[in-house]
Amino acid sequence: MIETSLKLLKKIEAQGFKAYIVGGFVRDYLLKRPSLDVDIATNATPMDIKQIFKDIFIPKVEYGSVTVFYHNIRFEITTFRRELSYINNRKPVEFEYINDLLEDLSRRDFIINTICMDSDGKIIDLLNGQKDLDNKIINTVGSSYDKFEEDSLRILRAIRFATILNFSLSDEIKEAVKKTKHHLSTLSYQRKKEELDKIFSSKNATYGVSLLKELGLDKELEIYNLDDIKLGVDIIGVWSSLDISDNYPFSKNEKELIKKIRDVIKLDNLNNEVLYHYGLYVNSVAGAIKGIDKKKITEKFDKLPITNKSDINITSKEIMDILHKNGGAYLKDIYNNLTTLILNGKLDNDNEILKKYVVNNY
Repeated sequence: MIETSLKLLKKIEAQGFKAYIVGGFVRDYLLKRPSLDVDIATNATPMDIKQIFKDIFIPKVEYGSVTVFYHNIRFEITTFRRELSYINNRKPVEFEYINDLLEDLSRRDFIINTICMDSDGKIIDLLNGQKDLDNKIINTVGSSYDKFEEDSLRILRAIRFATILNFSLSDEIKEAVKKTKHHLSTLSYQRKKEELDKIFSSKNATYGVSLLKELGLDKELEIYNLDDIKLGVDIIGVWSSLDISDNYPFSKNEKELIKKIRDVIKLDNLNNEVLYHYGLYVNSVAGAIKGIDKKKITEKFDKLPITNKSDINITSKEIMDILHKNGGAYLKDIYNNLTTLILNGKLDNDNEILKKYVVNNY
């Protein structure tokens, strides 16, 4: 990926512009961590970039950026700029293009995200970001209070970076978070969830949760039982263990899964009927929350005589023919009864045996 990134820089430079890789990719490169997206800072304007990559771009001109796919790699290319004003403690609504890398870096959030790389692969570290990497600490670029007042998302980004990288937060950041955390109420629940997903999914999630609690962010994030969080499980399982605001955005499927996990956690996840009715995934997540080995649950599930209604070896037509009846609600009752008997080993799932049972009992 880095070779392609350097080629892209040279392609921009060939047109007389300056261009640098900046931010997370360079940080992760120095930390020897994998990184997927590459951010480019340049003095070329979006219209200039459109001329260079006119066949392979998705414009975001209103933000001073364009997204370019170059050799199947995604690049976010942003013009050097000065941000003049923000709205709702979140979005810059007024900015101007500049021709100065240092000033562009000064608008960014954290010093570890300001390290650059030029087209020769040389590291350019104007704000001493490598020192923070060596010291494993998160510092803001300039006043932490001002940065969080401008954009409240940076509060959660600070927690996320500290968690994922296992870095400390500077004392200044911690004090600024305490003074500005009320602005999180204006941040969209979607953005809050995106950051929390990354924190809760990290191998250092316990540390991240401890920071959320230390800084009193659970109240601001409308998480009412953070002490009860269950980590080290599927992210849906994590959310299932939390009492949160109804405003957090989950898909219809996610909401159903969370409800099922909360229901099944009270039940025996090794019981045949529970396994059948709630399925392997829900029982595995609930089991993980309760400390039950997933392998044990999977083995039990694999031994079920049936895992869904279609496995029952008698058709609705056969039942109707036997009873000389048209279809009706009675079929559901019969199938429910057959399901219970088969799962509990009281009736073999054999067509002739099932027919005989229906004849004798209905």
